[in-house]
Amino acid sequence: MKIIAFGDNLITPEMLKAGLTQFQENGDIVEIRDWSHETVESLQNDNIKIEQEGANAIEITDQNLLAEIADYDMIITQFMPIGKQVIDLAQNLKYIGVLRGGMENVDVDYAQSKGIKVINTAGRNARAVAEFTVGMILAETRNIARTNAKMHEDIWYKDFPNKDNIPEIGGKTIGIIGFGHIGQLVAQFLKGFGAKIIFYDPYVKGNSLYAEKIDSISALIRQSDIITIHMRATEETHHIIDQDMFDLMKPTAYFINTARSALVDEKALIAVLKQGKIAGAAIDTFDDEPLPANSAFLSLENVTLTSHLAGSTADAFKNTPKLFAERFLSAQK
Repeated sequence: MKIIAFGDNLITPEMLKAGLTQFQENGDIVEIRDWSHETVESLQNDNIKIEQEGANAIEITDQNLLAEIADYDMIITQFMPIGKQVIDLAQNLKYIGVLRGGMENVDVDYAQSKGIKVINTAGRNARAVAEFTVGMILAETRNIARTNAKMHEDIWYKDFPNKDNIPEIGGKTIGIIGFGHIGQLVAQFLKGFGAKIIFYDPYVKGNSLYAEKIDSISALIRQSDIITIHMRATEETHHIIDQDMFDLMKPTAYFINTARSALVDEKALIAVLKQGKIAGAAIDTFDDEPLPANSAFLSLENVTLTSHLAGSTADAFKNTPKLFAERFLSAQK
């Protein structure tokens, strides 16, 4: 099989070369090309456009990238878009491998209509997101980020929004919405803090070693001191956390979202934070990215904001090509 793999600023051609050696050992031919941008920021800007508008939003203008692509059986990509333009040129294509959990940069419907199988790398950054989630919980509840910002302004800050009720994780109830790989890792990590872990996930049966299953989101929210969501964004889960759900939260509760912004009604979240109906929130993804300068989030003191960082670690990027190769070749046996 002939394979063409497209690197970028974050999964570099060197990482691809090291990670895809199993294909070469299997007798496959692997060629690596580079879709790197001048800066990581410009790459991320293209990625945001693709996530918002689809795989056909950006045309590949460098014809060297697509030279003789009709000869290849498989394309492997992380961020480079594989839309109708590329699929029509790749006339021998049988597989598209995506080095990420989502497949937003591939025109999946069009590929499937051509008999091409699209394969993602589910869970490739699960540990990165889970560790980040724990960090966000600590940053918001213990005022780490806002204190750091004030210290850089030469302010010895103690007047926190939650100054009268700063919690510890130990003994608190943590509600996890979505109990896939990420949610399970979050439960495992937080269990070590001595927290009680509960979860809601209609696709998971029974309790886990670290957590108790709750039959409804509303019941979970009522019980939880900290709520963190780890679902995929689908039509079914769109705004699954809305005004009604926020109204069920304790006034001392914290809400964490390191998943997708589409899971949450942002206007409702901003409203409850403004009104102080919950203690605080920590948010890594937004409806508009980069976050606009006039965003209402920026006027709030009881929220920790990060720039869509949860899944981005050197280890996650480096290990993904190897993980994909292992899974693909194992499935062929």
